[in-house]
Amino acid sequence: MTHTLEAVFEDGTFRLLEPSAVSLADGQHVRLTVETAGMPDDVLTLAGQVYEGLSEEDIDDVERISLDRRGFFGDRTA
Repeated sequence: MTHTLEAVFEDGTFRLLEPSAVSLADGQHVRLTVETAGMPDDVLTLAGQVYEGLSEEDIDDVERISLDRRGFFGDRTA
C-alpha cells in the first residue's frame, strides 16, 4: 500500500508535518521514496530559462503550437 506523507528531515530523522492516518507498528520496516520540494525561486528561475537560446521565430512557433489544442488528444473525435 502507498501513502504520501509530508515530512521535514531534521537531525538525521524525518519528522511528519501533520499527524498521519497511517498506522505503523514500532519497528515496522517501510520503503521511503524521497522527492525534494522545489523552492518557488527555483521554479521561477527555470521558467525564465524556457526560451533561452531560441530565436524570436522559434518562440512564436512554440507559443502557437502550445495554444493550439486541436491536436492535444490526437485524432479523438467528439
